[in-house]
Amino acid sequence: MLPAPAARVAIVADETGWHTRQLQSALRQRGARGRCIDLADCRIDTGAAWHGLALPGFGRELPDAVLVRGIAGGSFEQVTKRLGVLHALRELGVPVYNDARAIERSVDKSMTSLLLHAAGIPTPATWATESAAEAQRIVMREAAAGRSLVLKPLFGSQGKGLRKLGQVDGRFEALPDLGAGYGGLAYLQRWIAPTEAPGFDYRVLVIAGRAVAAMRRVSEHWIHNLAQGARSEATPLAPRLAALAEASAAALGMDYAGVDIMPSADPAAPLQVIEVNGVAAWQGLQRVTGFNIARALVDDLLDRRLAARRARRRA
Repeated sequence: MLPAPAARVAIVADETGWHTRQLQSALRQRGARGRCIDLADCRIDTGAAWHGLALPGFGRELPDAVLVRGIAGGSFEQVTKRLGVLHALRELGVPVYNDARAIERSVDKSMTSLLLHAAGIPTPATWATESAAEAQRIVMREAAAGRSLVLKPLFGSQGKGLRKLGQVDGRFEALPDLGAGYGGLAYLQRWIAPTEAPGFDYRVLVIAGRAVAAMRRVSEHWIHNLAQGARSEATPLAPRLAALAEASAAALGMDYAGVDIMPSADPAAPLQVIEVNGVAAWQGLQRVTGFNIARALVDDLLDRRLAARRARRRA
């Protein structure tokens, strides 16, 4: 019996670097081959092959699996086409990890908040509105109650563009112009005050429905992203923390996820989920984690998703 050919995995990334090198190394260790492709370079071409896709480096064939590491921003039309390629791959039977549906649920922060709330997962009160007047009323109402809000770009990442509004350090901060950096939309989330100084949140990595690692992101600033200067600290993966992260990933239908959780002074919800990331970076988490995260992702892709596809094809 001939050995199975080496799996060819497309690593979807808008830039190459530490993460893509880690994934390629992990794939090589498993006897698979990883090729980086940018969705901006992929196209729909119904004359190119039976499947109608043109993917750099794969000729007329499709990859055996796809691992999504990053998707470049662009116009609405460009992003629609890029996600359309991922949708098409899934419809053609290629395991996509995470697939376009999960990425859409997580990259749209308002949908994340809605799905977490619908699943009964504790998450801060959230509003998303195109009406600047309505958004300003929300800010004023929250400020009158002595509360702060965080305004976030709907599709933002790495803590960029976050602003505190409402009652902030004894003064009122009004809603800014929503045209610059916010796309004419106000996504507002009730701010959770730190429970100790310096403040921190948790990043929990979930793979295949199981929380596998966690860290604290500690910062003197109220924004706790590592890209904004926070530091990573090892932390035990407590059962309550793990269960909350696992429920969050399940609510969004994710193969893997980076779940951001804040401690809260609210006794009814001492932990609250802030965001769920479908293309989560893990370099900071790797520094405080004793196992190879890229290898864990690759093992799950090959042993669960790709193996299931091959079993279906044999059947």
